[in-house]
Amino acid sequence: MAAHRPAVTAAAVLLCAATGAAACSSPGTRDGAVPESGATVPSGATVSPAAPRPGAPGIGDPDFPHDGNGGYDVGRYRLDLDYDPGRRHLSGTAAVEATATQTLTRFNLDLSGFTVGRVTVDGGRAAFERAGTELTVVPARPIPARAAFTVEVAYAGRPEPVRNSSNLGTYGFIPTKDGAFVTCEPNGARTWFPGNDHPADKARYEFEITVPEGITALANGELAAEPRTEGGKTTYLWREDHPMVTYLATMTLGKFILKEGTTASGIRNLAAVDPRFRASLDDLHRLSGEITDHWATVFGPYPFSSTGGVVDDFSAGYALENQTKPMYGGFSPGEDIIAHELAHQWFGNSLSIRRWKDLWLNEGFATYAEWLWQEHRGQATAERSFRLHYAAGPGDAIWKYAPGRARPDDLFNDSVYTRGGMTLHALRQKIGDADFFELLRTWAAENEHGHVTTEQFTALAEKISGKDLDALFDAWLFTEKKPTTW
Repeated sequence: MAAHRPAVTAAAVLLCAATGAAACSSPGTRDGAVPESGATVPSGATVSPAAPRPGAPGIGDPDFPHDGNGGYDVGRYRLDLDYDPGRRHLSGTAAVEATATQTLTRFNLDLSGFTVGRVTVDGGRAAFERAGTELTVVPARPIPARAAFTVEVAYAGRPEPVRNSSNLGTYGFIPTKDGAFVTCEPNGARTWFPGNDHPADKARYEFEITVPEGITALANGELAAEPRTEGGKTTYLWREDHPMVTYLATMTLGKFILKEGTTASGIRNLAAVDPRFRASLDDLHRLSGEITDHWATVFGPYPFSSTGGVVDDFSAGYALENQTKPMYGGFSPGEDIIAHELAHQWFGNSLSIRRWKDLWLNEGFATYAEWLWQEHRGQATAERSFRLHYAAGPGDAIWKYAPGRARPDDLFNDSVYTRGGMTLHALRQKIGDADFFELLRTWAAENEHGHVTTEQFTALAEKISGKDLDALFDAWLFTEKKPTTW
């Protein structure tokens, strides 16, 4: 979630309002899989994945021990959802297709609220327990390690968003007068479907969404069939066949005006706006297309099958980079914000973090993309933007927060955005434009649809430039004071 705040440049600085958990996966873990985890094991000891045991109730980050789940890797979510805006009632069946990473006697899914009516594993009834945001599933017999399985959950109730008392705002499934505004970063997916709600476990998605006739349902990816209407209800089938983290999933609903087409390079482009924002439709469609195509020349080929954006009449005050469909909550976005959210399609969406502490790899990159867009448009150079921010005195708050290690109690600090972006410009100064832009393209290409860490990025920067960059990264990412040399 990105919040508007004044900045010394003309651009708005985007802040993702979120707290969440990060997964620490060991090197060599298959992309999308979580490390085998379960009962606590003494230091130095090993447990065979074939030993039957429960999947861990968290995915493995000590900063956020309850986020995500261990013991399995989701491959695809098939969500069959029916929402009545008048009653604010959601009924759904979630089929979660997964692979066990250990022999599982039981495992958890993340789910907030709702009444769970039935749980099956591979078609057979399974016992289940509820505690807080955990849904524990107990299959009739252990699931063998490396076995594929499907858990199906039938549930219903009134979805409630996460309302945070700090600066994090409201996120998750947010009911609106004509539908819902659904923006889930960092851990709001659990407010509308059961899953492994953590960015370390990416999966593909299919959404079958039924709403009252006259309401449009928007989700990630592309329509897999023409909407069908019968009995006063319309059903939409959306499919995202590229891996996606849970916080990027959406089922935003309402009365929308749509504009469809393709970008100049041929990428499908869908803009949707609430009637209140009718005047912004053409600009949103045009700019989304232009910026997507431009970023493809800078970062490498666009990693998804469609682009665009959605403006809803909900005064969230932030934007979120939902995969293929960035969401803008209650405002007509300017060029800088669109540039930021579309840069995330590469940095954050295609390249996803395993650990929330590496968040600067998302937000620092998207912030720097704003400066690159201004440079492309001839409005201001990235050097000027860098210098304006660098002019902040040594006592400024931005220097007291080292962005390379996002803090669990303040993940989405301005430093993660602005100082993260400044880190990239300092790197560009150090290694030169040729190596810098080669680095961005190589980073995006080598890690497409995968997971990334800060250590991977710094190692690649040194490999491409042939320079020792330890001092630069230490000064900009890990030191709690204003860098003076690098």
